Amino acid sequence: MSENMIRIVEILLDSFWPLCRAALMYTIPLTIVSFACGTVLAFITAIFRLSGVRILEVVAKFYIWIIRGTPLLVQLFVIFYGLPSLGIVLSPFVSGVLGLSLCQGAYNSEIVRAAILAVPNGQWEAAKALGMNKGQTYMRIVIPQAARTAVPSLGNQFIGLTKDTSLAGMLTIPELLQTGQQITAVVYEPLALYLEVAFIYLLMNSVLTLLQGKLEKRLSKHVQKSS
Repeated sequence: MSENMIRIVEILLDSFWPLCRAALMYTIPLTIVSFACGTVLAFITAIFRLSGVRILEVVAKFYIWIIRGTPLLVQLFVIFYGLPSLGIVLSPFVSGVLGLSLCQGAYNSEIVRAAILAVPNGQWEAAKALGMNKGQTYMRIVIPQAARTAVPSLGNQFIGLTKDTSLAGMLTIPELLQTGQQITAVVYEPLALYLEVAFIYLLMNSVLTLLQGKLEKRLSKHVQKSS
């Protein structure tokens, strides 16, 4: 093995834990918190779209239009670098969570809306016959069934969000990619370091894909038993 190759191997071994620590401390928390907040926002937005109340529908459509029509990186820059000019100063992590949550809320709302519309009309009629109001119907009948339908698509969004957190490095958050860039600036081995970063992303998303598959399989069994 050449001297240069030995050096590269040593660099990769030395950098592996700092990169993993960045993923554990920033990438994974960013993903989980943003997805949780974004999913709640997605349900609210989807219900607004389906409410039949004109003003709520307009607000939801306008929000989706803005978020889906502009790049995520620009949205993050507006929040972190733009809002301070209005006197609103947020920490890098909070700015990242806010931007990613707003993005997830807009995209996931369409998934949730489609899942809600997929619930058979007979379920609504049965709930009405039992004397349930609209809120009870949503919470007890519609949302549980819609959640099973939405899991595959939401799972894909969650995996995609794991990769999108790399943009949060532009807000000075020392997540996985940002940490990789910092190490690269010191050791001057961009190919090796970025391949290592890619490997860690691949490892995380492979685990998530496996868990998603198990969850989908479990839910499909539940649906078959229910039917």
